[in-house]
Amino acid sequence: MQKLKNAESEYGQQFRNLQIELRERWQKIEEFDSGDCDIIVIPSISLDQQEMQKVPGAYHYEERHLFSLIRLRNPRTRLIYITSEPLHPMIIDYYLQLLPGIPFSHARDRLLLFSTYDASAKSLTQKILERPRLMERIRQAVRSTKCYMVCYNSTSLERELSVKLGIPLWASDPDLLYWGTKSGSRQIFAESGVPYPDGSELVWNVADLAEAAAQLWERQPHLQRIVIKLNEGFSGEGNAILELKPIANTAHSEKVKLISDCFLHLRFQATGETWENFSSRIPELGAIAEAFIEGSEKRSPSVQGRIVPSGEVEILSTHDQILGGPDGQIFLGCRFPADESYRLALQESGRKIGHNLAEKGALEQFGIDYVAVRQEDGKWDIQAIEINLRKGGTTHPFMALKLLTNGRYEGSTGSFYSQQGRPKYYVASDNLKKERYRGLLPNDLMDIIADNQLHFDSGTETGTVFHLMGCLSEFGKLGLTSIGNSQQEAEDIYNKVVKVLDRETS
Repeated sequence: MQKLKNAESEYGQQFRNLQIELRERWQKIEEFDSGDCDIIVIPSISLDQQEMQKVPGAYHYEERHLFSLIRLRNPRTRLIYITSEPLHPMIIDYYLQLLPGIPFSHARDRLLLFSTYDASAKSLTQKILERPRLMERIRQAVRSTKCYMVCYNSTSLERELSVKLGIPLWASDPDLLYWGTKSGSRQIFAESGVPYPDGSELVWNVADLAEAAAQLWERQPHLQRIVIKLNEGFSGEGNAILELKPIANTAHSEKVKLISDCFLHLRFQATGETWENFSSRIPELGAIAEAFIEGSEKRSPSVQGRIVPSGEVEILSTHDQILGGPDGQIFLGCRFPADESYRLALQESGRKIGHNLAEKGALEQFGIDYVAVRQEDGKWDIQAIEINLRKGGTTHPFMALKLLTNGRYEGSTGSFYSQQGRPKYYVASDNLKKERYRGLLPNDLMDIIADNQLHFDSGTETGTVFHLMGCLSEFGKLGLTSIGNSQQEAEDIYNKVVKVLDRETS
């Protein structure tokens, strides 16, 4: 154990030295995305692998990062993309042909693909670390001294890989991961002066969780529900709902006992989850109890930003999230941009939180989820729920929009404009999933796209771009981003895709 701690300490210092090098190399936002550079893309979802098993086709989510190919628009940029299993050549061709103004062959020559040929339930980064010869080939493939790694999320595994390759990672130091947990998020909100729901401190066992839930209920006697959250859960899969209605208003000790008994009947948001499994994760991941925000008109907006190596904070986008599951806790997709009545308020809140994260040393992408409830006076009460100190489900749709239009996000309005000055809108999902879609190959999808003119039209800058195509045949699951010149047009384009796929697989 001591040997492991010493190794992590050594990696930590070397990692920080590499990040200092990254910070010194780029001083301004406009310099960061330009110039001669080699970029190594590690699309590893290095989250708790037991929790990841709740997501059908989880390892195919490595494909979501393929929108990093946007960087090949710069004719001097090279991209090294690594996956668990080889990508279907048609999927690669599909993305490269979307690049505006760059010949396909020129972009393809600057893209290097590597694979571990390992579909096991481990994170991709771990698979790479277990293959020293593969690491050596990656190291040899890097030509430019100006290079960096990007990843989905940064853990001790990504830190170790960065150090062993000698390549800086543009992501937060894993020592900062706490600020992306449920309890860490709540602390950041408090420090930033951002409203957030009442809730508990982090606890590590069921008895303390029952005590924390009882104290929360006593502070908020009109609560109808409490959300129990695993501290390191994601996409709502680690959440459960505790109903308070049937519990009598009794003394504190009785409340604790009644709540403990009700844990057996929690309503889990992840399909197939049980109290036996959920409770076994609490000593490992920690948990919190948080007030469930009620409202007759309620939405779940989010804001995305990034912190560049110079320390500047840039707001990238806002979204209204599309949620599902028993109580609307599971992320299914999103609409861009967020509602006009609160998107600027989201940006301001996100900027405050971003500066707090930057002061703590965070880097690269972050996202903040909120709950918005319309009040009687028509105004929206907006409360922050959690921070994702990583890329998320809203990252790749926005990258798709940039890839396809080469436009710009205007912070003064919270809108995105194409080069022709048209405001753009989209509806996106990672979870278009139906049993009837199983067995469709990428080639079949391409035929359906072509026959029904579902592809993105560069002339009108409207249409649909697809992702997670490798997930389709085995799991009947597909991702898509439908882009329009109005929110209604984006919705109509999305619905047309679903209608066509349903008809073609009937």
